[in-house]
Amino acid sequence: MILRHLISILILPFTMVILVPRWLLREVPATDAIWASGSAGEWIARVAGAVVFVAGFSLFAWCVSLFAREGKGTLAPWDPTKRMVAVGPYRYVRNPMISGVLAMITGEALFHGSLRLAGWVATFFMINCIYFIALEEPGLERRFGDDYRRYKAAVPRWIPRLKPWKGD
Repeated sequence: MILRHLISILILPFTMVILVPRWLLREVPATDAIWASGSAGEWIARVAGAVVFVAGFSLFAWCVSLFAREGKGTLAPWDPTKRMVAVGPYRYVRNPMISGVLAMITGEALFHGSLRLAGWVATFFMINCIYFIALEEPGLERRFGDDYRRYKAAVPRWIPRLKPWKGD
């Protein structure tokens, strides 16, 4: 089970959070950095970026553990959960794992002051919007039926609810 999770994490989030940003930051022109080097703004942004990254990583790790414990599967589309996961952060928003990954990339963009990484945040979000609407959600409806449809009707895709969904 651990190997299945590690493989899916290495192929999916690791690529999006580590490999793509490193590729985008290679040979970065000076005009990409929006913070003045050595300025107070740069250090504030670096600290904020680190905090946002750690918060995103924490959310992501929580979601992966819920997929393993509650869902009996992984984050990978080729090895999905066997049971619907609607606990923890999933009571507030349908895609907290992607929110965690977005937060990690946003943290990197802040930390580096990189417009390229900010563009990657927007691109990654749009790719996921299309993927979830076109493929993920219809697949979840087929797998989990009315339970997922009720959940989908009550829990927003991206903007968290103020109060947790209780399965009503």
